[in-house]
Amino acid sequence: MVKDIKLLVYPVNDLEQAKAFYGEFLGVEPYVDSPYYVGYRVGDLEVGLDPNASGGPIAYVDVEDIRASLAGLTSTGAEVVQDVRDVGNGLLIAQVKDAGGNVVGLRQQS
Repeated sequence: MVKDIKLLVYPVNDLEQAKAFYGEFLGVEPYVDSPYYVGYRVGDLEVGLDPNASGGPIAYVDVEDIRASLAGLTSTGAEVVQDVRDVGNGLLIAQVKDAGGNVVGLRQQS
């Protein structure tokens, strides 16, 4: 099954400055605006700002079974960066690193 990228998260140092920039860049107001995450809906894509992240942007795909998907990726040699974690209201995320050091994410909605 083809998986669409549903979430793209940018690490930011200055959340207020980033909100001003991405609000102007995307032309929308955030639908989630908290000190630990700001999210914008742009069509079928969510663009997020994370002041606690490091590294480059992280693309997330939605999966039905995050643990099975994580196991499948690690069986190809991926390294777990962040194990399955509930980030609120049953929303589960995990991150893996490919052989080139690129981090991608999995997201399972309840």
